[in-house]
Amino acid sequence: MTVQTLFIGMDGATFTVLNDLTKPATGEPVMPFLAKIFAGGSRAKLRSTPNPLTPPAWVSLMTGRGPGHHGVFDFIRAEERGDEVFFTLYDSRDCRVESIWSIASRQGKRIAALNFPFTAPPQKDLNGFVVPGFIPWRHLRRNTHPSTVYDKLKAIPDFNAQELAWDFEQEKQSGDQLSDHDREAWVSYHLPREKQWFKVAEYLMREEAPDLMAVLFDGVDKLQHQAWQFVDPAYQTGEVSEYHQRMRALSLSYFRQLDGFIEKLVTAAGPGVQVFFASDHGFTASTEIVRINAFLAEKGYVHWKDIPEGEAGKRRDNSYFAFLDWSKTTAYCRTPSCNGITIRVARSPGETGIAPADYQAVRSRLIRDLEDFKDPVTGERIITEIHKREDVFPGVAMTDAPDLQLVLRDFGFVSVKNKLPTVEKREYPVGTHHPDGVFMAYGPGIEAGKMLGRRHITDVSSTLLYSLGLAVPSDFEGVVPPAMFTTEYKAAHPITIGAATHGGSKEIPADAMSEDEKGKIMEQLQMLGYME
Repeated sequence: MTVQTLFIGMDGATFTVLNDLTKPATGEPVMPFLAKIFAGGSRAKLRSTPNPLTPPAWVSLMTGRGPGHHGVFDFIRAEERGDEVFFTLYDSRDCRVESIWSIASRQGKRIAALNFPFTAPPQKDLNGFVVPGFIPWRHLRRNTHPSTVYDKLKAIPDFNAQELAWDFEQEKQSGDQLSDHDREAWVSYHLPREKQWFKVAEYLMREEAPDLMAVLFDGVDKLQHQAWQFVDPAYQTGEVSEYHQRMRALSLSYFRQLDGFIEKLVTAAGPGVQVFFASDHGFTASTEIVRINAFLAEKGYVHWKDIPEGEAGKRRDNSYFAFLDWSKTTAYCRTPSCNGITIRVARSPGETGIAPADYQAVRSRLIRDLEDFKDPVTGERIITEIHKREDVFPGVAMTDAPDLQLVLRDFGFVSVKNKLPTVEKREYPVGTHHPDGVFMAYGPGIEAGKMLGRRHITDVSSTLLYSLGLAVPSDFEGVVPPAMFTTEYKAAHPITIGAATHGGSKEIPADAMSEDEKGKIMEQLQMLGYME
């Protein structure tokens, strides 16, 4: 038994960086094996979800459906109950549609999915292996499927579960105000962590040979958030400091190591394997802070509560969520990562929020106010795109989406803090998500040296199922890109459309994560800039 399809996810990977690292500068490229993939395979820019964020994007890639169908829009799920808003973390049980892991399993294919977010708690009826990402290491055992595989992983030389999962104590050090020493230490931390995931993937591929082997390397995203100016080619011109040179060398050592992992996995999979790569979004530089709730307060939509004095006030000011007067607030942004605005509509007489009959008028006025939010010097719009949720999130879960989805002029995440000015230049550029990620294919049946037109993130799941010899479900939004495959391969393997999916995940056990551990995850999101 051999691996049929190998999928390597690279969270946040962008051709802006990868193109540079696959070119010979003064010798061999930083990523010589990826350069071989470029030359011998096909690639395309991959358009992410309307909000190019880890949760909606990876879930869309794993389900072939957009957020309006699968229902995951952010790291944090909010629920309004009268004059209160309650927040909790999304997990796999919030996904309303079937994943490719389930689709392949019930058709007799054996799968392995490693380090993907929102795969915990795992389904009980999957045919294969799941070691989830985005959870504390103490929860790896109970969320690994099947439960017996965790003990098998412990037999891997130098296996370390604490390195494998997120080390919140380590990563929360990387706040906005990092010293040079701390930033250097934080980038170094991701080198051994990615090696752990590589060794787990290598072990399962060798010992179990699943039909679909999928592993996600998420250090690309984390490194670029804090070290973008050291990897973006645009910041390498002219004279740079000794520290800049050292940080760039350290960052490149991460990509060099990743290239080696990719080469070993592709080689171990064998010459007959089709290999696919994708990222959930791309990356670019954010140069300004946009305090969206402060702007909405100026326009009368947001009303703040007074921060109490003393320790209680300090805790409240450091909270992850805005401290709003819900009895007066009519429109607000819930989290920085959502980049959206929620309009509060009264669900019954006596509740706070606008009257349902006023919704369209209020939303239209809000759009005009956001369009008029401009740079006082240049006159340029701060928010370049404003999307109504029915236009970008059609589906049964649409009402869980923000009423308006925003795109800032530098693609950054908004701030929800009660602070002025509403727009402020950053001290230095930070990495932020760009809507265009990467999609690549390599192996038998794949067109060589071909650059395709832009594809959509939901196309990845269709392509993986096609590579496995399975039909694409009729209710998938994604399609197989025909130009990625040779004429001969398509003739021997026609693309077929099959039955619809079987609905959401079934047989998922109850969560056992404590509130304290959920709080640590929120600290991690805060560190990466998704929370404040």
